[in-house]
Amino acid sequence: MKANKKNKATPEQRREFLRTCGRVLAGGAVVSLFGFSFRDVAVWNTTSLWQIDPEKCTFCGRCETDCVLPTSAVKCMHAIKVCGFCDLCGGYYRANVKDLNTAAENLMCPTGAIERRFVEDPYFEYSINETLCNGCGKCAKGCNAFGNGSLYLQIKQELCKRCNECRIAQNCPSGAIRRVSPSEAYVLKGA
Repeated sequence: MKANKKNKATPEQRREFLRTCGRVLAGGAVVSLFGFSFRDVAVWNTTSLWQIDPEKCTFCGRCETDCVLPTSAVKCMHAIKVCGFCDLCGGYYRANVKDLNTAAENLMCPTGAIERRFVEDPYFEYSINETLCNGCGKCAKGCNAFGNGSLYLQIKQELCKRCNECRIAQNCPSGAIRRVSPSEAYVLKGA
């Protein structure tokens, strides 16, 4: 009986195999790099984007609950030019608070996304931590009811999935969410 000979690859065949594997890996890396960068560029090359008209928004809370993302793509924005830098900010504190302190029960924002920094007596500067903001609109509602209306909601385009039919827009009672051209991607308040 003859013993079965195992087919062994020659050194040249092994080198060619390794070259081919290297080319495939290098090609995959190039495609993935360009794929990610083209994805970001594609946001601005679309024909229209979803956006909130700050003049029509009623801060109903549907931006937080109706977005297809687990944390809404809608975030609070701050029009610093419009802000009064108030000590008693309607977007920062709840109405009728007993003490002006930063205890959670006194604050309007349920996630602590509004940060307050002392400027000079009696003025404070407010900023939004977008990673904490859930788009509920409670701060904007308070600011628009008791302040200058410097807090408002906007869809962050880098977070938005650009759904064909935006679920928030379908459920918006005031019709504040509409499609705009990429040049109007952010309808800014007080600009």
